[in-house]
Amino acid sequence: MKKFSIPFSFLLLLLIMAGCGGKESSRKILDAAIDTLQVPDTGFTGIKQYFSQEVLIKESTFKNGILHGETKTYYRGGQLNQTFWYENGIREDSAKKYYLEGQVFRSTPYVHDTIHGTQIQYYRSGSVRARLNFIKGMRAPGLEEYDRNGRLQKNYPEIVFSIDDNYSASGKVRVNLGISDEKRNVKFYRGEFYNGVFDTTICKLLPSVNGKTFIDLGKSGAPQSDHVGVIAAIVTDYGNNYLTYKKIPLPYNDLK
Repeated sequence: MKKFSIPFSFLLLLLIMAGCGGKESSRKILDAAIDTLQVPDTGFTGIKQYFSQEVLIKESTFKNGILHGETKTYYRGGQLNQTFWYENGIREDSAKKYYLEGQVFRSTPYVHDTIHGTQIQYYRSGSVRARLNFIKGMRAPGLEEYDRNGRLQKNYPEIVFSIDDNYSASGKVRVNLGISDEKRNVKFYRGEFYNGVFDTTICKLLPSVNGKTFIDLGKSGAPQSDHVGVIAAIVTDYGNNYLTYKKIPLPYNDLK
């Protein structure tokens, strides 16, 4: 049986409010206040169901008040949407996303609550649609996508660039950036793949317009890198981000 712990000051306030009204209004005030109390489910073991407008949207398994076991979410029509596995409140193993018809669409590996390993996407037929690699929650370069006949997709767009050299006149150089397929949605980042991953906390997002952007560099008066690194995250026909890198050589060694 759950025990409710209510601060004395809160009880006193309730009694004062209740005394200011009639018997019926006093009971309503007390009931409303008790309903708003947040009581932890300490020690609860079993399956909890969560509803939205009387529709079941989630079921979670608890052990001693902590998520432990399978959690399921549901589409509004009652079909299984996603499953997660928890151990002592932490996501582990594989999380799965399902098509409305019940087939697995995506399987995502978790290690200590972080995506780590190869995420696999599937067609309704069960054949592999795509493979994406993650390392400690961050995307690693490399992507495999397959058509419905199992053919590996190739010929992804590349980063293209040009340089406006105004170094002699103003000490400025502009690196213009785009991709070989201008119809694709793309985001550009200045940076490298650090420790084999695409780390957006280190790489700098470059504002772009219609799939194009630029980097302005100026004379610094001190030795600098002889290149600038650019990563493009290009949306594929399969809805994934294809990551590609370009090492762009610079015409001068003091640009920053």
